Amino acid sequence: MPPPGSAPSGREHGTEVVREHTRLKSVWINTSDEPAARRERTMDTATRVDFYFDPVCPFAWIASRWILEVEKLRPIDLRFRIMSLAVLNEGRPGHVPEADKGPDSAWRPVRVAAALADRRGEQALRDYYTEFGTRYFNQGIRPRGAVLAAVLTALDADDLAPAADSTRYDQAVRTSHHEGMDPVGTEVGTPTIHVDGVAFFGPVLSAVPRGQAALDTFDGAVLLASNPHFSELKRTRSGELNYE
Repeated sequence: MPPPGSAPSGREHGTEVVREHTRLKSVWINTSDEPAARRERTMDTATRVDFYFDPVCPFAWIASRWILEVEKLRPIDLRFRIMSLAVLNEGRPGHVPEADKGPDSAWRPVRVAAALADRRGEQALRDYYTEFGTRYFNQGIRPRGAVLAAVLTALDADDLAPAADSTRYDQAVRTSHHEGMDPVGTEVGTPTIHVDGVAFFGPVLSAVPRGQAALDTFDGAVLLASNPHFSELKRTRSGELNYE
């Protein structure tokens, strides 16, 4: 059977069920010993999604858990990429330079992220983000230095701790930042997402959509962003942030 939240359509032939979606075709194989939410056996195409995040942004964290939910339910080619609030806010009135914040500088977590991506690849970057965000947001651990130390130990990457206070990876951070942010302009932040080359800021969420709600949010965001005349849809946030 298809995963929860998928709308049934198509034809059934014995143990093979063909589901036709708007943008792709997926084949599901049903057997008595398979879990109900089994992922696709084959897929003709997968939507490319580049998710740009700064590790310390709460809205990027919520959106990242949402896009991972989408990945569970639909074949997407998901890549995590770095942007930097430290770079974004450089020179902006009212912002204390991150370099002046010492151990709590936003430079430190993103530098470690860049070092892990360079040494171990995109999967390591994804794992780092999950480890960092779970401790920092869900568990509320502070200060950031304690979170970094625990994450690097969990990933068996203590040797990368010096990267937090080194400028070695700053250019890599800036390059990735501009690849993600330049297509959407300077008046936005994180999360920023590129879907098959269409870039947009958001969605800014206060809780993680699950199941069909996650897919509906994805489809709606992509549909609006693909309109070249669309620029903004916004309302005041209410309630506390829910990271679960």
